[in-house]
Amino acid sequence: MTVQPQPRTAPSRPAQDDWYARSPAELLAAFDVDPEVGLSAARAADLRARHGPNALPEESRTPAWIRFLGQYRSYMQIVLVAAAAVSLIIQEWTTGILLIVLTLVNAVVGLRQEGKAESAMNALKSMMKTTARVRRDGTEAEVPAEDLVVGDVVLIAAGDQVPADGRIIEASALQIDESALTGESVPAGKDSGTLPGGRRPPPPGDRTNMAFMNTPVTHGSGLVVVTGTGADTELGRISGMLSVTEKEVPPLTRELDRLTLWITGAAGLTMIVMFALGRSRDQAWDVLFVSAVSLAIAAIPEALPTVTQAILSVGSLNLAQRNAIVKELPSVETLAFTSAINSDKTGTLTMNQMTAVEVLTPTDRYTVSGTGYALEGRIHHAAGAATDMEDAILPYVVASDARLVGGEVVGDPTEGALLVLAHKAGLDTDATAQQFPRLAVLPFAPDYKLMATFNSAVDTAGRPVVRCFVKGAAPAVMARTTGALADGRTVPWDAELQERARAATERMGGEGNRVMAAATRDLAPADFDPEGDLLGYVTGLQLTSLVAMVDPPRPESTAAVADAQAAHIRVRLITGDDVTTGAAIARQIGIPGEAVLGADFAAFTEEEQLDRIDRIGVVGRVAPEHKVLLANTLKKKGEVVAMTGDGVNDAPAIKAADIGIAMGSGTDVAKNAGRMILSDDNFSTLVYAVEQGRAIYDNLTKYIRFVLLLLVTFVLTFLGATVFNIAAGEPFTPPQVLWIHFVVNASFGFALGFDQESPGLMSRRPRPRGESVLTRPVLVTVGLAGLAITLALLGLIKLGQAHYDSAATGQSIAFTAFSLCLVVAAFECRSETGSVLTAATFDSKQMNWVALTQLVLSVLVTQMDGFRRLLGTTEIDARQFGWALLAALALLVAWELGKLLVRRSRARLRSPAPAGNEPRP
Repeated sequence: MTVQPQPRTAPSRPAQDDWYARSPAELLAAFDVDPEVGLSAARAADLRARHGPNALPEESRTPAWIRFLGQYRSYMQIVLVAAAAVSLIIQEWTTGILLIVLTLVNAVVGLRQEGKAESAMNALKSMMKTTARVRRDGTEAEVPAEDLVVGDVVLIAAGDQVPADGRIIEASALQIDESALTGESVPAGKDSGTLPGGRRPPPPGDRTNMAFMNTPVTHGSGLVVVTGTGADTELGRISGMLSVTEKEVPPLTRELDRLTLWITGAAGLTMIVMFALGRSRDQAWDVLFVSAVSLAIAAIPEALPTVTQAILSVGSLNLAQRNAIVKELPSVETLAFTSAINSDKTGTLTMNQMTAVEVLTPTDRYTVSGTGYALEGRIHHAAGAATDMEDAILPYVVASDARLVGGEVVGDPTEGALLVLAHKAGLDTDATAQQFPRLAVLPFAPDYKLMATFNSAVDTAGRPVVRCFVKGAAPAVMARTTGALADGRTVPWDAELQERARAATERMGGEGNRVMAAATRDLAPADFDPEGDLLGYVTGLQLTSLVAMVDPPRPESTAAVADAQAAHIRVRLITGDDVTTGAAIARQIGIPGEAVLGADFAAFTEEEQLDRIDRIGVVGRVAPEHKVLLANTLKKKGEVVAMTGDGVNDAPAIKAADIGIAMGSGTDVAKNAGRMILSDDNFSTLVYAVEQGRAIYDNLTKYIRFVLLLLVTFVLTFLGATVFNIAAGEPFTPPQVLWIHFVVNASFGFALGFDQESPGLMSRRPRPRGESVLTRPVLVTVGLAGLAITLALLGLIKLGQAHYDSAATGQSIAFTAFSLCLVVAAFECRSETGSVLTAATFDSKQMNWVALTQLVLSVLVTQMDGFRRLLGTTEIDARQFGWALLAALALLVAWELGKLLVRRSRARLRSPAPAGNEPRP
């Protein structure tokens, strides 16, 4: 074969993306390429030099030292470093070193979390095919996939992965698994036909004449002309979406930043007052600096990051034991805010196992029990119906390449489901197939949508025949039918039976089922040529049955969806399948709302999208950009969005959601883009994770209230001591402050963090996006309680100075009182309005043991010499301890009275107005 030289004037990279609407001849003319010859090596090299390799962009890895320094950008770390620096300057070595160690621990923990979140873009790149078979200069050659250029003629066959996007110009029974790109649960049939053009390009799943990069060929072979490489492919487009999609800052992170700013501001103001008044009283600078460091240490919640990380870590371990693997700890608390779940259908809400649910013969109707590939189940029929279904389902067994091995399907899932049906009907599938030796096979192809095998058989008269067994899409098989077969006898294929079959197909399809049909035809052996036109024999068929198949919902999906809705979480079903199938599954599991196409939703104006989204429950035929659009629209409505998915096409939306959730059986791209992985692919696991997230966050808010009270008390106490010149403006020494933070505060932090789940937690509405835990009631409660404790502490210090002639004694009494007051506060912080004067107060073993330990330590800190040396306290007697205990009891009474007033106020607001008091019109 002679090779024609390539004209230099030909366009090198046609800039159009509607190749699906161009005929093969138009495509070849546009690229000026002969499919028998391919590009010349010189032209291919020129195109690669100009347009780059067929490769996706790789995300550069940030050096470890830069990522480590990045951990010091949080407000908490900055404040800790500043306090450590000042401590070292004034030679408070122990305090300074301890603070530095704390910042290092926080940085290492944060760095470890970042290390778990590998780049989804790099995972996408690692999926790239390494070699491709192309025609160049008239010969076939295997070249590196990254050397492909537009216009290359690529050969693909079963077992290959498509190396670049391309237009199919030849196809022989070609099927490609595009589930990672489209979400379709079955391989897509491909052909070389030309599709109609339009204003909007159809989604990838509807472009039956296109092949896409990194999708595996499952059946047949084809010839593809490359139309897009690297970033210009569908995979490249998804990679680009990943690179511009920013992850959300978790709510708790925002809360801690806000809390740090508040406390830092208050402490800063207090320091200004401290220095101003101190200098006006001629206090030495070094004394003022020591007091300032004590205040800084007191005002910084040093234990908060460590306690929070520990609570989230244990929570993530508990979730992992229930198949919910959390990659980033803040995602645990993000679950608590989740108000909308966009869930993938296949494998998450459904079993991802096709199941035959109904069989219709020309004379009878049967229903089938059992789900998935499990062999348990029966075929049910009405009285008077034939019990023998052998003729009806025999073609599904013989015209099949799948096998059942140990309860698992090996081969095509649709064929496997039909074998399970045959097993339920009592057929030995392997023995049955052996009774009909195969002579030839017509593989399934998308243009005729059926499969046929030609087997040796014997007719009812005992004569040898070649029996054609056919199965395929119901309309395709019925179009080749001229009769019907039931109970071994022929039934006329008259207008009535045709209408019944058509109506049944329409009904079953409308219920979201995939409808298959089976038929047979006997041929004389002398008339059959196994090397001839096999499709030509598939005429004059006798229809034996119609079968409705569906990927059924998981048994637990209905209850899980109901639990989510009871928790005021809106569930939407997002699928790459058609809308009808999605709507049918949604009805079965209780998801309400309209069903729309992804392209139709994208065509709405932004105002229409915001208006319609609340009424939509199912979105079908979604492309990657549609999923991102749905997540962003819900976020604009104030929702906190969880998005599940398993494919490459899901990765951008998984990354864009507040919490992206990948399936354990999904692609590495989806897993790396997500913040959580469901190892069992189960929606009920997600709902459980949300419940646990709420419990963990609720407990964290208890602790944050407790910490806030502690910090407010410290700031007010130092401020009061400065203003009223009590204890030289330093009511507590740095060691005493650190004791409160790490011994008292941290202990109760763990106890509150692992507290019992609050009653009715899953019946509450999710917290609105952006709502702070520092609500007005919390701030009022913390402010009043902090003020009460401050007055008590300052009063006890003055008591020591006035009655015991010792500021040290007063400080020791106040230090003891502070510990006891925090025991009361810890129990009170478990509920904003609930009373602690109930038996339920002591239902947490952790809280009980911590409280008992703190009560013992509150005595030991002034009675044991070792503690007195460590903390700088003095010994106090029983009467002095009584003053400290009185302060804690007074706090308990005041707090309970405040809660009682709040409960009564809320009860009055909820109660209906008495009759006769209604306002007059």
